[in-house]
Amino acid sequence: MDISITTYMERQLQQTDTAFHRYMYTKINWESRMFGLVGPRGVGKSTMILQYIKEHRNDRNIFYASADHIYFSSHTLVDLVDEFSKEGGEQIFIDKIHKYENWSRELKQIYDSYPDLKVGFTGSSVLDIYKGYADLSRRAPIFMMQGLSFREYLNMFHQIGVQVYSLNEILEHKANIPDVSHPLPLFQEYLKHGYYPFAIEGDFDLKLRQVINQTMEVDIPIFANMNVSTGRKLKKLLAVISQSAPFKPVMDTIATIIGVSRNVLPDYFLYMEQAGMIGQLRDTTGGIRGVGKVEKVYLDNTNLAYLLGGEATEIGNIRETFFYNQLRVTTDIINSRISDFEIDGKTFEVGGKKKGKKQISDAEEGYIVKDNIEFGSGNIIPLWAFGLMY
Repeated sequence: MDISITTYMERQLQQTDTAFHRYMYTKINWESRMFGLVGPRGVGKSTMILQYIKEHRNDRNIFYASADHIYFSSHTLVDLVDEFSKEGGEQIFIDKIHKYENWSRELKQIYDSYPDLKVGFTGSSVLDIYKGYADLSRRAPIFMMQGLSFREYLNMFHQIGVQVYSLNEILEHKANIPDVSHPLPLFQEYLKHGYYPFAIEGDFDLKLRQVINQTMEVDIPIFANMNVSTGRKLKKLLAVISQSAPFKPVMDTIATIIGVSRNVLPDYFLYMEQAGMIGQLRDTTGGIRGVGKVEKVYLDNTNLAYLLGGEATEIGNIRETFFYNQLRVTTDIINSRISDFEIDGKTFEVGGKKKGKKQISDAEEGYIVKDNIEFGSGNIIPLWAFGLMY
């Protein structure tokens, strides 16, 4: 194998800590002939791949390459795989696959030509992955990963081990953080800088702004073939959302504010959702899987909300953003006609310590989700508990 790309792999592995694994680590079928791992920038996809290699390279011949390595300026993916296969290679991982032109076509060729080789790939830009996915849809399952849950944050940042709780267990008041009598200070930390693993390295605000800029100014415009001025309008749209979220999008008003046709706005919103910048609450099955009418638009997570909203960030927005962000990973969360959210026929109203039960009085099964309480009772559930679901 080429010495430069081999050296790069070894350096990356040396810097990889295996003490903590993201929730997706046990959900991926690592034995698949081919699979993809996608998600927003900065949520830890590369680290998870490197952890797996570090823990299994003694059992099999595994190789790692990043698609933005200089090696690929004069070689193709097929060149690399062919050489690795001839050396008895068994499993290869290609990181940042969206950086490589015509990646899906070459992966398809690799899948068809090297039946004994296992291939995994990651992409920071969900947009480019889905754009090229049609060629691979029958061959490679795609796993979608989002940022840290409150439970994962406790483990990674504070070495506090907490089990995963189901929604029903949380509603039955079984959620518990061992050896922590007062969860609220930790929860407040998480809301401000606990969603992205890179927060542990410091300079969090600066790095998160870089993630936003790269996503809005590079990833989405390249995917959507936008010019520079349209990319700037997209960033302006994010600013509008950050000042108003959660809100029901009135397309004519927004189009006037940012200076675009209202007809292109639904596409812009979808690009931003897939790139991990916003969340759209629909009136049927939720998340990116959803096909229903968009009822509310949120920033994707509370870290983004605090960074973009600054001192004016409205606490009600933060509470709803957290609830939607955490619940969408494991449930189909949709808009409620009488309250904030609905999940499997259960109605949820999210608010502060003084939130009353008026909104759920007509619900068949309703719950009040309260911030700033340590414990709940009856149908009153503490907000932090919903961060322990993945």
